[in-house]
Amino acid sequence: MERTITNEFIDVMWDFSHKEIPREIIDECKVSLLDYIACANLGAKLLYKENREWLNSFGRNSGWSSVIGMKEKVNAGCAAMLNGVNAHYIELDDGHRYAMLHPGVPVISALLAAAQDKGLDGKSLVRGIAAGYEATIRLAKAVQPEHKLRGYHATGTCGTIGAAIGVISALGFPKELWNTVIGAAATSAAGLLQVIDDGSELKPFNAGRAAASAVEAAYFGMSGLKGPTDVLGGKRGFFTVAGGKLDRDVLLERNDAYAIKGIYRKPYAACRHSHAAIEAMLNICGVNDVKFGDIQKIEVLTYGLAVKGHEHTEIIGAGSAKMSIPYAVCAAAKYGKVNFQEYESSCLNDRDILNLMKCVSVREDEELSGLVPKKRAAIVKVITAGGEYKSRVDYPLGEPENPMSKPMMEEKYRSMMDAADKTKAETEDILDDVYHLESRLGNLLESI
Repeated sequence: MERTITNEFIDVMWDFSHKEIPREIIDECKVSLLDYIACANLGAKLLYKENREWLNSFGRNSGWSSVIGMKEKVNAGCAAMLNGVNAHYIELDDGHRYAMLHPGVPVISALLAAAQDKGLDGKSLVRGIAAGYEATIRLAKAVQPEHKLRGYHATGTCGTIGAAIGVISALGFPKELWNTVIGAAATSAAGLLQVIDDGSELKPFNAGRAAASAVEAAYFGMSGLKGPTDVLGGKRGFFTVAGGKLDRDVLLERNDAYAIKGIYRKPYAACRHSHAAIEAMLNICGVNDVKFGDIQKIEVLTYGLAVKGHEHTEIIGAGSAKMSIPYAVCAAAKYGKVNFQEYESSCLNDRDILNLMKCVSVREDEELSGLVPKKRAAIVKVITAGGEYKSRVDYPLGEPENPMSKPMMEEKYRSMMDAADKTKAETEDILDDVYHLESRLGNLLESI
C-alpha cells in the first residue's frame, strides 16, 4: 500500500482504537457524556419550536435514534444533527485550547445516534468516544492556528472527520473500509467562522452538521466504494485546502497519552475566549468587594485570537452576547456569575449592563499572544472612583491545569437538567446510567 499521510493516520488511529482503555479514561468519557447530555437537554428545551419546525419541514420522522429532550425517534443522521445543534447552543460544551474546537458535540452526537440505530453496547460507545476525541483533537491541533486564521470552524471541519472515526471505531469497521469513510467525511467537512459574526445564531449548525455528516460518511463507507489514495494530504486534500502548515508529529505521534485528558470543561456559558476575563472580573469583585455601580471603566488585555470577533459592544441577541467579552465581564460584575440565565432576554436588555459595556475596551497584549496555545490568559483592570483593581488569569476554571472536579461537574449537570425541566428522579437515574454505562446503555438511550 502506498504510504500517504492518510494511510499513516489510519494506522495510528486503528491501533489506538484497538488498545485497552484505562479506567481513568473510561471515567473521563463518562463525565464528558454526562456533560453532553445536560447541554443537549437544555438546548432542546430552548430550541423546541425550531426543532419541531425542522422535523416537520424535512419529514424525517422514521428511525431508531432519539432526539434528546423530545422523546422522538428519527433516522440516525437527523438525530445527530438536532442533538448536535442543541448541545452546542448554550455554549457550555467542552473544548480543547490547542485544537481550538469543541470535540464533544460532534463526536458524541454522532455516536449516540449510531449506537441506538445499530444496537451498540456501552463498551463500544466508550471506545468510540475515546477514538472520536482523539482523532478530532489530533486533526485540529495539526492544522491550527492557520486553519482558524483562514476562517474555518474546526468543530465543523475536523469534527466531521474525527466523529466519523469515532463511529467506525465503535461499530468495529474493518480496516479496509476506513479510507472510504475518511474520504467521505473529509469531503463533507465544512464550517465557516463567519457564522459567529453579525449577531448570527448559526454557530451550532456547524456542530450539528458535523455530527450528521459523520454518521452519513460512516454509513456510506459500508458501500465499500473506493476513495482517493490521500484525501488528507493530497494536492487538493484536506490539509492542503484547509490546513496550510501541517504538524505531522502531532497528527501521528504514538504514546500512551489520551487527547480527552487535555480538554477543558466550561463553567460559564460564554465562548471560551471570554473565560479568563470573566474569572478575572469575578476575582476583582469578590476579593475587593467592588460594586457594579462603582465601576467607571474596564480594560481587558488578552491574546490576539480572543480579540477579533469578541470585542464587540453592540449585542444583537444571545448568540452575539455569548461571543462578546465586554458583555461577559459586565454580566460577571453585576450578577456574580455568567451562566445560561445571564444570556436570557431580561439580562441582554439590562440597561445598566448595556451602558457599562460602552466603557469596556478589549485589546491585544503581545506578551499574552506569545503564550498561546500554552496559556490563553487575560488581564482585567477595573477603574472606580475609589481606585483601580487588576487581576490576571492564565488558566480559567475547567482547563486541565485547573480542572472542574467531579462534584462540580455533577452540580453543573443537575443545574442544567433542572433548567431543562427534568425531575430529580429522572436526573439521578440518567446520572446512574451514565456511571454504569457498560450495562445500561440501552436504558440510558431511552431515558435521555
